[in-house]
Amino acid sequence: MKSTTSFLPAEKRSVTILASLYAMRMLGLFMVLPVFMIEGQSLQGATPTLLGLAIGVYGLSQAVLQIPFGILSDRLGRKKMILLGLILFALGSVVAASSSTIHGVIIGRVLQGAGAIASVLMALLSDLTREEQRTKAMATVGMTIGLSFAVALVLGPILTAAFGLSGVFWVTAGLAVVGMLLLLKVPQTVQPKRHRETQVVTSSMNAVFGNKELMRLNWGIFSLHLVMTALFVAIPISLLNQFGLEKASHGYFYLAVIFGAFISMVPLIIIGEKHRQIRRVFQGSVVLLTVALMAEIWGMKGFISFTLLLFCFFVAFNYLEATLPSLVSKVAPAGMRGTAMGVYSSSQFLGAFLGGTLGGLAYDIGGLTAVYGLCAAIGLVWTILTLSMPEPPYTTSLVLPLKPFEQGSAEHISQQLGDIPGVQDVTLVVEENLAYLKIDRKCLDEEALYKHPLAARAEG
Repeated sequence: MKSTTSFLPAEKRSVTILASLYAMRMLGLFMVLPVFMIEGQSLQGATPTLLGLAIGVYGLSQAVLQIPFGILSDRLGRKKMILLGLILFALGSVVAASSSTIHGVIIGRVLQGAGAIASVLMALLSDLTREEQRTKAMATVGMTIGLSFAVALVLGPILTAAFGLSGVFWVTAGLAVVGMLLLLKVPQTVQPKRHRETQVVTSSMNAVFGNKELMRLNWGIFSLHLVMTALFVAIPISLLNQFGLEKASHGYFYLAVIFGAFISMVPLIIIGEKHRQIRRVFQGSVVLLTVALMAEIWGMKGFISFTLLLFCFFVAFNYLEATLPSLVSKVAPAGMRGTAMGVYSSSQFLGAFLGGTLGGLAYDIGGLTAVYGLCAAIGLVWTILTLSMPEPPYTTSLVLPLKPFEQGSAEHISQQLGDIPGVQDVTLVVEENLAYLKIDRKCLDEEALYKHPLAARAEG
């Protein structure tokens, strides 16, 4: 029995609302990136180190509170925790908008990050979609992150030119309120589902931290966001002070570079996925990113070379940002994707925190050259670690609902499912009546899988 390929109306509505909510939140976090190092200089007590800290400090509270928010949502309810997160996000935005000191803005950014609802949003998405539609639903929400980033880089300078830095934070607070209104339209789940593909399972933590390939990928997303956040300590200053580009025009500069890089990244994804060349394309992208950063130390002396190198960086950045979550999903053992993604997300936010903090400190000590040098050094370490990267498995995760079965028969059932062509890994969870599978869709015998005597397909 083959799975249906279309969302039900209720699923489509839920996915649309949650993706929009996610996008608004990320848009609010990212809009300050292209403007803060310039506009924040007018804040009382501002130094390059503190400005960099203000840019990245939201990542620290995100990293610390991501997993606790997810665990509490199992007990208190998804929508309650999302509402709490949006209230904290709005409160932090108001604090930052009302502050005339750098320390006040830092406190506001910490509060913004404290609304760590990403994992809860994904868990709610899991509750509201069928097993066979879940991967597509998550991919839809995931695409909003990249779109939010691109829009934020363009919108931030435009809003700042019109309303000032405080205006950006006020708009962010407004987006949080809109998010609360959207939340009211999300259907209420009767009981949260325990789903290991979308939620952190604490008993699986040791296995995730002990997995060499997962940790290599965690270093990758840590490095990627460290470098990206640190670059936005330097790029706005380079554009304004070195090349004389007016602040109001920065958004259009980012629009041209990011849009061009996004278009150029698409063929890389096609080559990697369709032709099963992910390792080579991935390694090449890390090398491209690192070479662009190293060359930027000298390339920043001319506007054309600066722009071309930044374009190369964002081609690599866009590809790696899109590919890393997919690789985590492929590499994570069956039934551990939720835990693996929890650690991955925390690594990402820690990278953003250290990127802003170290970027600001580097600029304070050695100017723009030190910032680009820091980014190049991180990229070089990542390049070295990537050289020994093996070919990733070309598998996807699949959750198969089962009829109730006894613990004593689990080993026999696992063997039966594992013998089906295309099934490469099996984890059974008796209390959930679920089989978590890693499958190669090109080889999968769907008929044998779904006609297994214990396979139970949800209606509708």
